[in-house]
Amino acid sequence: MWEKELQAAIEAGLKAKDKILEIYHQKFDVEIKEDNSPVTLADKTADKIISEYLHAAFPEYAFLTEESDDNHERLKNDFVWIIDPVDGTKDFVARDDQFTTNIALAYKHKVVVGVVVAPARDELYFASAGNGAFYQKLGQKPVKIHVNDKLNDLTVLLSVFHFTKEEEAIINKYSDRISGTMRLGSSLKPCAIAHGLAEITYRTSPYTKEWDTAASQIIVEEAGGLFVEPDGKPITYNREDVYNRKGYVVANRKENILL
Repeated sequence: MWEKELQAAIEAGLKAKDKILEIYHQKFDVEIKEDNSPVTLADKTADKIISEYLHAAFPEYAFLTEESDDNHERLKNDFVWIIDPVDGTKDFVARDDQFTTNIALAYKHKVVVGVVVAPARDELYFASAGNGAFYQKLGQKPVKIHVNDKLNDLTVLLSVFHFTKEEEAIINKYSDRISGTMRLGSSLKPCAIAHGLAEITYRTSPYTKEWDTAASQIIVEEAGGLFVEPDGKPITYNREDVYNRKGYVVANRKENILL
């Protein structure tokens, strides 16, 4: 189940990748949106490429994307594509290679397909409900991935641009179990946890939105991990309010949801 949607999402992401990298390696302008976040031609062009590709394949499905107007018509639809064409625009502008393209499909408020492309790293993560999570170095065969089982000597992944004092306090509180931290951009953090390369990442601020988390959430879940609000509840999708106002925590094991 969801094989057609997953394949279409992968194809759309890879199609956008080429245009994103073309812009990435040129001089480009940076605009500042009303919410004070940056946007470039790459965001806008990739959004158009992905949306048009998926609409042609699934014309009855609705859309929620970072770079398109949201008229809430999607709330009447059980099927909603949730898209962030360039997640980590600050990483894109900084040219640190740590930005991603996130494509997810929600069905009745639960994510059932997730694709995360890391264009500058030639990497792809993907998952669909009940079918496991996979990593692919582009040009090679996909490999199934799973979170690790570590309960101590934990590594916490920090945002390159959005680390808070609250997150620092949590890390200090559990210094007996947390042995190190590493900074990683955008959706690469939860994907790294799904891949067994780290154990925890936090976001205590209320400013991420559905398109920041949808694709990587199912990748983590299908890899055996947890992607939840601080109270332990899963994040639902296709909501009227798209902000993840409670923040979230991603962990390899429930014992590692350290708050």
